[in-house]
Amino acid sequence: MTHQEHLLPLLVVEDDAAIRELLEEELNDAGYDTLGVPSAEEAIALLSHTPVAMMITDVRLPGMTGIQLLQQLRQSGSELGIIVITAFGTIDQAVEALKLGADDFLTKPLDLDAIREAVFRVLERQRLSLSHDTVLNHFHGIVGKSNAMQALFHNASRLAKSDAPILILGESGTGKELLARAIHQESPRHDAPFVPVNCASIPADLMESEFFGHVKGAFTGANEARKGLFHSAQGGSLFLDEIGEMPINLQAKLLRALQEKTVRPVGGEREEPVDVRIIAATHRNLEKEIEQENFRSDLFYRLETFSLRIPPLRERGTDIEHLIFALIDKHAEAQGKQIEQIEPEALHSLLNYTYPGNVRELENAIMRAVTLSEEGVLHHQDLPERLREQASQESGSEITPTLSGEVLPGTQVPAPAPARWPSLEEVEKRYIRKVLEATGGNKRRTAEVLGIARRTLYRRLEDDTE
Repeated sequence: MTHQEHLLPLLVVEDDAAIRELLEEELNDAGYDTLGVPSAEEAIALLSHTPVAMMITDVRLPGMTGIQLLQQLRQSGSELGIIVITAFGTIDQAVEALKLGADDFLTKPLDLDAIREAVFRVLERQRLSLSHDTVLNHFHGIVGKSNAMQALFHNASRLAKSDAPILILGESGTGKELLARAIHQESPRHDAPFVPVNCASIPADLMESEFFGHVKGAFTGANEARKGLFHSAQGGSLFLDEIGEMPINLQAKLLRALQEKTVRPVGGEREEPVDVRIIAATHRNLEKEIEQENFRSDLFYRLETFSLRIPPLRERGTDIEHLIFALIDKHAEAQGKQIEQIEPEALHSLLNYTYPGNVRELENAIMRAVTLSEEGVLHHQDLPERLREQASQESGSEITPTLSGEVLPGTQVPAPAPARWPSLEEVEKRYIRKVLEATGGNKRRTAEVLGIARRTLYRRLEDDTE
């Protein structure tokens, strides 16, 4: 799959409209999507809510200069690829820009081939850096570059070295079992079994037997002795998912097993030693469950001494970008597909959906989209309806087919004037303006959507200004 930096747009910051348009058109012709703004202040505002692959900025801008923009981004910790261009280039300026963290420095008059080469070099450098970062920012398969996830990985790695019970807290779908497996893999017990069990899925009357085993004849149907989950996890880790669903009478026996490191099979007369590390997880607020007498306080305090909270996806910042592309790669490989492109509308919806189901919901959405994708392109229509609907509602406008049959968010057929029906020429001009607005002023993209030559579009836009 093409990496994220080849899918997100390039940002052009240039106050000269003609030069900005020329740069955008050349980069569009080279296969990149672009966004253009005339000032550093507008660039900062755009970057606060819109991910881009890299930025090309002029030095001389109204207000904040391109050098000041570069400096502010680098001081904020941004690793965005940045090329600085100017008509007033000097060696001193070039050295200053490079010292401040510019990836390249070019001078006007613009050599368009040189700009294309510079953009390619910067993106390729970022791709290699991203590959390296991806390795550094995985914790046994869990992706996370955000500060919250890095802190979680650090604490989980430290706790993995001990034998103390661990309680993992987090909303449904955040990856609690993945973290439990990662802790097991990081621990000295990694060669022994990891046994996961969902406490909500075991009938209450069978739970004690499932956990501790039973002797022959212990109850009707117990025709032979059976080892329980504690014995299955001997020497390793027992993961108790949704421990908040465990019946309170069994909680007392679990606490005893934790304290004494022994279990008594149902119908048995003696305790049997077990060597098991307990990792528990829940999405419930156990303190409230204690107040409602659904959970034992002594078991809670035993588990809660070493607790880890997995942040929901909405608190993980730009992690969602890395997750999207990692999951596309994962499911494309699993299905024997190659996803080379993702429609901007699809990427926008994936980046801006709220994900009440967290990472699990994101992964399910991507798995569906990859399954439905054709010809190496992940289309907006391949996403679940709820993602597309939320993006449509947030845009505040309807989604209307374009003249070429393509669907563009943000465009709608203009209503007729109240006094009279508009002429066909007026409707056409109004429609062209709407499509131009929907594409962010990208004339090349607008011409493609309308199914007309770019030269024809320029002529009609000139007629519109007369």
